[in-house]
Amino acid sequence: MAVPIVRRRTAALAAGLMVVASGGVAAALSTSSASAATAGCSVAYNVSQWDTGFTTQVTITNTGPALTSWNLGWSFAGNQQITQSWNATVTQSGKAVTAANLSYNGAVATGGTATFGFNGSYSGTNTSPTAFTLNGVACGGGTGTTPPTTPPTTPPTTPPTTPPTTPPTTPPTTPPPGQKVDNPYVGAKGYVNSEWSALAAGDGGQAIANQSTAVWLDRIAAINGVNGGMGLKAHLDAAVQQAAGQPLTIELVIYDLPGRDCSALASNGELGPTDIGRYQTEYIDPIAALEGNSAYSGLRIVNIIEPDSLPNLVTNAGGTAGSTDACATMKANGNYEKGVSYALAKLGALGNTYNYLDAGHHAWLGWDSNLGPSAQEFYKVATTNGASVADVQGFIVNTANYSATVEPYFKVTDNVNGTTVRQSKWVDWNNYVDEQSYAVGLRNQLVSDGFSSNIGMLIDTSRNGWGGSSRPTGPGATTSVDTYVNGGRIDRRIHAGNWCNQSGAGIGARPTAAPATSIDAYVWVKPPGESDGASSAISNDEGKGFDQMCDPTYGGNARNGNNPTGALPDAPLAGHWFSAQFHQLIANAYPPLS
Repeated sequence: MAVPIVRRRTAALAAGLMVVASGGVAAALSTSSASAATAGCSVAYNVSQWDTGFTTQVTITNTGPALTSWNLGWSFAGNQQITQSWNATVTQSGKAVTAANLSYNGAVATGGTATFGFNGSYSGTNTSPTAFTLNGVACGGGTGTTPPTTPPTTPPTTPPTTPPTTPPTTPPTTPPPGQKVDNPYVGAKGYVNSEWSALAAGDGGQAIANQSTAVWLDRIAAINGVNGGMGLKAHLDAAVQQAAGQPLTIELVIYDLPGRDCSALASNGELGPTDIGRYQTEYIDPIAALEGNSAYSGLRIVNIIEPDSLPNLVTNAGGTAGSTDACATMKANGNYEKGVSYALAKLGALGNTYNYLDAGHHAWLGWDSNLGPSAQEFYKVATTNGASVADVQGFIVNTANYSATVEPYFKVTDNVNGTTVRQSKWVDWNNYVDEQSYAVGLRNQLVSDGFSSNIGMLIDTSRNGWGGSSRPTGPGATTSVDTYVNGGRIDRRIHAGNWCNQSGAGIGARPTAAPATSIDAYVWVKPPGESDGASSAISNDEGKGFDQMCDPTYGGNARNGNNPTGALPDAPLAGHWFSAQFHQLIANAYPPLS
């Protein structure tokens, strides 16, 4: 993963900006320039601005002796704050700013130039500086003009730049708005949902209340907010405030397909199997309109696309013990595929969004007979109905699930007394035993099948810590493959197919950017404390049914090997606060909470 992804729309806007930077005219952009000159240097300071933000290109002309390095200084007149920079190391202390050369552009011959740029925010007036110093020596006086305040039709998305004579060996770590970074989590803060944070802090979770969690848009009404709660605009506005001009990633779960979750009643949705038109026009279109608002162009918006949907088409739509009529219907009518393709294309067209498709978990798709067909299904959906592989930045595994990120005490290649651990009842001939190895293996298959080599993987670690007194501290006994695996596995579920409100689970690894090769981030997509489903039938207007896998007294079905569910009792509806489970997650956190 090395090359930022740039849309055609971004390239077109960049071209417009470079015209402005070189002295041309672009009606949609407001510009100004300030210059100063002495016998040693002159500075051209070119601005393109909109409502509360601006992009600046600075060109230094050396009219004195040749330089081996340079450091340009100036002070802002107002409250301008620099948020991003390129081709220089730019630092700010109050109103004072310094910009120093990078390793590749320090040498400037007599009469030569050096160029760098930055983005910034402001309120009120954005007056250009007119006094500069170069290596501590004043460049002299000059005049500047105050840029007009009429906002552009479309804010600039790529800064004006003049390429250095020697190309940089390392690209800018934070590109300007509109140019997609390779990994949206690197160098960015995570959005803290104040509603979840308040619930967590008020129920003994002060130690994790400042962690970033995803916002679930699980019905049309959630876009505007339900029961007085925050809607999407409110969350995006809050994200802008939290960002304070710095990179910030906000995660949104896109989760309202027609006939949603065809194999699990607890999370059935509001739309019927044929409501694809409503999904597109009443759900995806309004979300895309909000995400595309220029007010949010500085955010990195990660869309988690439709958990469980495409994996269900592969494994539960006919011909297997776990198949359901509902999944067969959705495979036959094609509305899962149409909906996901539409979401990818619509949201992928925006300049600051990152789409991650849900890819189940290792205990669902880890067998060769499931993984290969799943990768092919993902590619099919990403290349039809207007979508392209460029609309997919990566995939997420273990969404709202409990599988261990890494099993430290046994590997799928281990043998016990000549018998492979794949023959154990727990592994059951799977090719993977944990999420990280599965994520990497799946990624390799996806790239082989046609996805970009830049795709990254996310792992939901919100509830897969499995700490507490029951956590193993070493491998199991080598009496048999079963004693070896069961004695050493940190995932303490009765069966790996159990997914609802699992007893004994704990908070997992905290959200972390780039924790391992091919992994973009560990994330908390399922907010800890929110129920997976009611343990008994509860009347509601949210379209959520009762699934026996959430009933602790149920004996199981084909999808969990007819084992007990391991679910906690007295659980509320999916997405509602489940205090008893939250307390257990806190107690069993791993790493432990300090």
